[in-house]
Amino acid sequence: MRYGVLGTGAVGHSIASKLVELGHQVTMGSRQAGNQAAVEWARGAGEGAAEGSFADAAETGEALFNCTAGTASLAALESAGAEHLSGKVLIDVANPLDFSEGRPPTLSVCNDDSLAEQIQRAFPNVRVVKALNTVNAEVMTNPAAVPGDHDIFVAGDDAQAKAEVRSLLEAFGWRTILDLGDITAARGLEMYLPLWLRLWQSTGTAQLNVHVAR
Repeated sequence: MRYGVLGTGAVGHSIASKLVELGHQVTMGSRQAGNQAAVEWARGAGEGAAEGSFADAAETGEALFNCTAGTASLAALESAGAEHLSGKVLIDVANPLDFSEGRPPTLSVCNDDSLAEQIQRAFPNVRVVKALNTVNAEVMTNPAAVPGDHDIFVAGDDAQAKAEVRSLLEAFGWRTILDLGDITAARGLEMYLPLWLRLWQSTGTAQLNVHVAR
């Protein structure tokens, strides 16, 4: 399958590399084609890896990952072009972290809205699924980095899109995938980040996750 990965940071690198490892064709997108980080990734990732602009990645990909900084995600998707996004599954991994006042960051949107909902409203023909935003880049694609049973979550309005994402997450190695319901559940997933940041600070490791015991 062909994937477009929007974003050249640690999350984009981790997801794009895993997709190539699984045999998919991947275009990593950035603001402009020729981005140094994307070029270096494509050169080292092997056959099936390419780079380009946000629009290139969105047009080429049959399904897409939003791995951009949350506060820049809407602008990045606008740059990708609504015509290239329409009808496609968009896995939104981003968090609306606002570092303008320093650290720890606040959330630029919360409580009665979420970044994922903003994306869904801005691009109503896109099948947005919130997933993977509650763990760090390595754990996203290598859940075994955290020992024992632990959980990942999905949320979105399109049941078929969530089923497709679930299959991909299973290929990433996830065993427990909890469907939290429609896209409004992304509010809770994004508001978990302040707690996750404190857990990282307290434990001294970002390789951590939660398990829902029932």
